[in-house]
Amino acid sequence: MTEKAGAYEAIIVGGGTAGLSAALVLGRSRRRTLVVDAGEPRNAPAAHMQGYLTRDGMPPAEFLAAGRAEIERYGVELVRDRAVDVTRAAGFAVTLAGGRTVRAPHLVVATGLRDDLPPVDGLAERFGRDVLHCPYCHGWEVRDRAFGVLATTPMSVHQALMVTQWSKDVTLFLHRVAEAELADDDLRRLAAGGVRVVPGEVAGLTVTDDRLTGVRLAASAGGTVHEREVLFVAPRAVPQTDLLVRLGAEMRQTPFGTFPVTDERGLTSVPGLWAAGNASGFAEQVVNAASRGYRAGAAINGDLVFAALDAAVGV
Repeated sequence: MTEKAGAYEAIIVGGGTAGLSAALVLGRSRRRTLVVDAGEPRNAPAAHMQGYLTRDGMPPAEFLAAGRAEIERYGVELVRDRAVDVTRAAGFAVTLAGGRTVRAPHLVVATGLRDDLPPVDGLAERFGRDVLHCPYCHGWEVRDRAFGVLATTPMSVHQALMVTQWSKDVTLFLHRVAEAELADDDLRRLAAGGVRVVPGEVAGLTVTDDRLTGVRLAASAGGTVHEREVLFVAPRAVPQTDLLVRLGAEMRQTPFGTFPVTDERGLTSVPGLWAAGNASGFAEQVVNAASRGYRAGAAINGDLVFAALDAAVGV
């Protein structure tokens, strides 16, 4: 490609696992690549990440620092900035908050998602510690403790049933979900799993010596405190897909939010526009995000190889 200021072969917006994985593949493929990193990883509240082979228990910040060091070895440029606008013009033109405009024929959106927690007193302060959302991420570390599950929708029954694999002492707090909203089959499963169901709104958490000790119901529900050591909750997932929407990517509604329609490589309905990690789906754990980023990076390099060859032979 013609070397000019602000021009790259691929731009990756998002410096988390998916973005860095795509950048690593592209850097090793000798592609001029830019990563735009706002520095807001979804797993920042967690002290450790689990379930990633050879990296189990590694602090997320340490993992990302290692990834940044790896892509630097291959000449990938990383800037701490935020993409504030994007247009299609002979590829993609991305405007950064710092005022710079960068261009590339391929754009990877790996901006992840944001977790919105219910407005319960003390919940946000303990999120990632003893207020958790994923048993695969944290279940082993809190196994056999007294679990609570805070319902956010009737689908929270599924979460309560799942965590019984890690503890047999589980209480489902219905909070603002009416018991009448639960399916009969779910009620039977809860009973079979030994899950206690507590109706009534939850007002807050009780904490002693910086440890969760209980879940407190609202005065309207009796104000009682139920002793619990761990509380699972399913936050409302807010996909960070504004750039994809602006560029006209086809989107799909799911129970967990609106995500782009992609092929198996991560390519959206817009040529040259890719989605990876939690920008492409709700359930992309760190190991899955790395795989999705790798796949997108390899596919982009292949597209660039054959685009150049086709241009050379006039196809």
